[in-house]
Amino acid sequence: MSNFLGFKCSICGKEYSSTDHLYACPNCGGNLDVVLDYSRIKSKYQVEDITSRTDFSLWRYLPLLPVSDPGGEGTPLRYAGWTPLYQSRRLCDQIGLENLWIKDEGRNPTASFKDRASAVVVARAREIKAEVVVTASTGNAGAALAGMAAAVGQPAVILAPRTAPPAKIAQMLVYGASVILVDGNYDTAFDLTIEASKTLGWYCRNTGYNPFTAEGKKTAAFEIWESVIREQASADRPLCVFVSVGDGNIISGLHKGFKDLVELGWMEQMPKLFGVQSECSAAVANAFFSGSEQIIPVNSTTIADSISVDLPRDGVRAVRAAVQTGGAYLTVKDSEIIESIADLGKYGIFAEPAGSTAFAGVKKALHEGIIQHDDPVLAINTGNGLKDIKTAMQSVKNAPVIEPEIKALLDCYQSQLRGSIR
Repeated sequence: MSNFLGFKCSICGKEYSSTDHLYACPNCGGNLDVVLDYSRIKSKYQVEDITSRTDFSLWRYLPLLPVSDPGGEGTPLRYAGWTPLYQSRRLCDQIGLENLWIKDEGRNPTASFKDRASAVVVARAREIKAEVVVTASTGNAGAALAGMAAAVGQPAVILAPRTAPPAKIAQMLVYGASVILVDGNYDTAFDLTIEASKTLGWYCRNTGYNPFTAEGKKTAAFEIWESVIREQASADRPLCVFVSVGDGNIISGLHKGFKDLVELGWMEQMPKLFGVQSECSAAVANAFFSGSEQIIPVNSTTIADSISVDLPRDGVRAVRAAVQTGGAYLTVKDSEIIESIADLGKYGIFAEPAGSTAFAGVKKALHEGIIQHDDPVLAINTGNGLKDIKTAMQSVKNAPVIEPEIKALLDCYQSQLRGSIR
């Protein structure tokens, strides 16, 4: 049985029943927070009841989720989450931090963080017997929905900008979703998706609109708590978590997860959340810098398609995530995002542009004294680099072509050694 009590508007505070099939607040249009029955959870579960589980996926945290078990055993739906956590000593030394972790969400079934939200939304769709699930996406959310829906035979429709990376469109199509390209940007596709949901009765997965998306994304916070924070319980400094921000739903989801743990009494010290945006798509960061919660749309032109958003739909909660945890926002150049793809690649981590954005933010925060060398730091790579090969190739030199002779091979190899320091 789910511990889901209902919804509460993050803006006006109005509460709604769990039986209401809502997206945004009917009263003011604000984002809805899912309300859990914390008293019931505390009375039924101890920390060890969660951490002793052998289900190494996001479903190990089912008691803290607002959905029932969706089934789908043996399918990708059951393998979303519980992604690897890397700690390279060489990378720590290079950047100048004593402790740096990289959480690699590119290892999810469809290779991005968005699998978490899509898995929970598909579970919700099955509960309410939704005929079709629809979403707008620049690529990752659509691929995630298509993959999770395919795992359990749930029909899905994806509206994507015609400029979305071909690799992501290929994923959606291969998973069998109905993919329709829109002659416009993400925000255009978003608005059309909502209209379709109202007109056709489709269940809308849209990020920062469907409250269950943040509930899926908060499971990364549970994993960070279990794998890092509990292990560093004696540390006198809070963990600094860096994540790229587009719509704002990932950072608000992380915040919700950490707040759940504090409310349950399972975690004492709240991590600091740092949102990182491209200078070419910085609506949330602009609001943070101005000291307000007013999200003013921008004309996004960043190469990081997964965080390219004119009007962030979860902007207010995204600002609060940094403010309420003592974190901050940083903006980085697209050139720094591309450079960071190569930086991470040298340590075996292949990030797409939105994924390397968080690491670019870590470097900038350290350089500007926003964090210190002895602060514990975790950066989230939100997606695998294979999703955007075109941009990845901008971060490296083209491979040389040689004659098939040993002398040519040796000359080329020695030339490369002279031109690089590893």
